[in-house]
Formats: sequence, structure tokens, C-alpha cells
Amino acid sequence: MKRILVFASLSALLYQTGCVSKAEEKEEAGKYVATSPLKIDTSFTKEYVSQIRSVRNIEIRAQEKGFLQNIYVDEGQFVKAGQLLFRIMPKMYEAELLKAEAETKAAEIELQNATTLVDKNVISKNEQAMAQAKLDQAKAEMALAKLHLSFTEIRAPFDGTIDRIPLKLGSLVDEGELMTSLSDNTQMFAYFNVSEPEYLEYQTNAKGRANSKVGLLLANNHPLQYKGDVETIEGEFDSETGNIAFRARFPNPDKLLKHGETGKVLMTVPLRDALVIPQKATYEIQDKMYVFVLDKNNVVRSQHISVLGQMPDLYVIESGLKESDKILLEGVQKVKDDDKIEFEYQAPKEVISHLRLRTE
Repeated sequence: MKRILVFASLSALLYQTGCVSKAEEKEEAGKYVATSPLKIDTSFTKEYVSQIRSVRNIEIRAQEKGFLQNIYVDEGQFVKAGQLLFRIMPKMYEAELLKAEAETKAAEIELQNATTLVDKNVISKNEQAMAQAKLDQAKAEMALAKLHLSFTEIRAPFDGTIDRIPLKLGSLVDEGELMTSLSDNTQMFAYFNVSEPEYLEYQTNAKGRANSKVGLLLANNHPLQYKGDVETIEGEFDSETGNIAFRARFPNPDKLLKHGETGKVLMTVPLRDALVIPQKATYEIQDKMYVFVLDKNNVVRSQHISVLGQMPDLYVIESGLKESDKILLEGVQKVKDDDKIEFEYQAPKEVISHLRLRTE
């Protein structure tokens, strides 16, 4: 009799548990919400990895061989155009100039004498012409000596910032050896690569873009406070990547940007008839994006999608979905392929009205 009572109690407990479980399942089923992709005209900001370059950046190299006698600047120093940077020991070139000057003076005297003798018909005019040629040659040698001497003084060709100075005082400098680099950072170029479809879209909608300016996101994920302009596009596509390089110019009054930095150009891309879905309707597996699509029998099946871009709370879909598809919005983490569910359908416009996007 006792066993019968225990069995009856256990049966009642299992029955109650089963009822609770079914109630929970029903309650869970009621939490599922579905919607559809929405087709809209809008724009989004796309990020392009960029290389930041000075508007002018050059290597300063020695034009003569000799010992480095003076260094007048320091690394990172701002210099003005024409400012003296380095001096290579000029003694030998000074001596060559003195010799050339003396030879020029002697040739001048020789020409004067020849001219006097020609006037007196003592020598022919050919000898006077030879004396003139000798003077011209001496002047050319003197000019060349002056040029070589000037090469011992290395000056800044424009205003800019000095980079690293690899040589020290007393170093033997060879002709063509790198002395330092000079960067004009008053404005900066940002180079970034754009795919062929994006290039065509950009050129087609050049006058109709929501914003003709571009932004710059720095390596610390802070935006540059100044906007830039896309001012040129290269003439050819890269045959290996299928991309073409754009160049944007940014003002740099605070000298925050330096030659060689990296960042991300933020460009507004216009979209016509774009298909968008809420980000929370998606999930990722091995860096691939998926959604759950419901068939006519309310069975969910995973669908791989390609994302063209993103906006606050939304993804712009490139492929994988149609406007007529129904996708799971709430409960994505609770279902698996081939589950049959009950759900509440919400119109896509109603869903998006509660998100942060502002369509145009």
C-alpha cells in the first residue's frame, strides 16, 4: 500500500512538472518576434584604412663628401625655409675656390694684354679670341668651385619638421648619404583604397552625396576635429586588388598628425533602395553573419548574409535576403535549425522606428 502511495505521489509530481514545462515552452514561444528587411533610401558612413602622409616629405642628402663639422638643428625641431641645418668641412672647397678666383684674375689680365696688342696690330684677333675663351673657362671653373662650396652648407628647402639625424659630429659623410628627412605637416594627405563598385557609385553620385566632406578616425579611435576633402583619384586600378586609391587632404593646424601615421577615412556613402535589418536579428559563426529565416510552415532555418555596411543598430545587406523574407528578431539565441515556432510579426517600419537610425 505504501509503494502505491509513493508511486501515485511521484506520478503526480511528474505530471505537474510536465505541465509547468509545457507552460514555460508556451511562454517562451510567445516571446518570439519576427520582422522583414526594409528597403529605404539612406546613407551610411564607411571606414577605409588609410595611410597618412605629409603634403611634402623629402630626404635631405649630402651633395659633397667630407667630415660633418656642424649640426645646427635637433630631431623634431621645426625649421624655416633656407635655415642652415648642417655644415660639411669646407676647407678643401674653399681652397679650390681661391685657386679658381686666381686663375680667373690671371685670365682677365691676359685678355686685357691681348686686347691692347690687337689694337696695336702686334697679334692677331685669333689670339685675342683664345684669351677670351681662357677667361670664360676660368669663370666657369670659379662658378663650379662656388657651387661645390655651397654644397657644404645644407639648408632647409621649405618650412618643416626635422626627422631623425643618423650621423654625429665628425662622421665621414659620403656623397648622397642621408642626413635627415624634412616634413611639411601644415596639411596632410590620407590615401585609402576604394573598390571598383564603390568608385563608380562615388563618381555617379558625386553631386548628390549627403556630405562632400570626409572624416578621419585616428589610431586611438578618436575622430580628428577637422574635416577633409577628397581631392584626387589615381588614374589606374590595381590589377591585383581591384581597388583604386583616393587621396583626401586634411588641415593640421595643431600639428597632431605626423607623416607615416595610420587611420581610417570616414566617407558618407549614399544608398538607394538599400535593404536593412536590425543588428540584433543576426548572429556570427566563424566570422560569418547569419539570420534565421522562417518558411511558410513557421520553421526557422539559418541563412548566411553578406553585409555591405552598418549604421547605428542596423546592417545594410548586400546579399542573402529578400524584402519579402521573414526573419527572427527576438529569440535568436533560443532556437536552432528546423525548429517550428510561434511568433508575433512586427512591421519593419515599426521595428526601425524604435532604433537610433534617422533615415532621409
